[in-house]
Amino acid sequence: MQEEIVSKDQLSKIESIIGAFKSVPGALMPLLHEIQNEMGYIPESTYPSISRELNLSVAEVHGVVTFYHHFRTHRPGKHILQICRAESCQSMGCGELETHVKCSLGVDYHETTSDGEISLEPVYCLGNCALSPAVMMDDQIYGRVNVKRIDEIIESVKEKV
Repeated sequence: MQEEIVSKDQLSKIESIIGAFKSVPGALMPLLHEIQNEMGYIPESTYPSISRELNLSVAEVHGVVTFYHHFRTHRPGKHILQICRAESCQSMGCGELETHVKCSLGVDYHETTSDGEISLEPVYCLGNCALSPAVMMDDQIYGRVNVKRIDEIIESVKEKV
């Protein structure tokens, strides 16, 4: 995948965030969260600056970003669809939802539709086990989701565009 270009304004904001966290003990995780909150993702081009200021290797920064499923390395779509992959949801049919969504959107996990509208992400518990299978679209959790309901959820965000 091609490296995303970060604007001068974005780079300035990222440098400011790094500066605010560089002397905080255990700064890497909160710094990464703040960059993602600001940008929607953590550009790989920021790893050298982060590593230099926190006295870490680029490999260490990369390792943390890629280890935690929450962090994204590419700009997300306008909407984030998360499918719960925890045991309860698996036992209640999230695999069928997953297959259907991947096919209907034409993406895999950690990818965004070609129109930039929806990014598909796995999540490993939404805390909605009693209503499995569960999904989350943006900040809204839905329970007892089947193929018909997931299509309705997806269509509802497309209609808002």
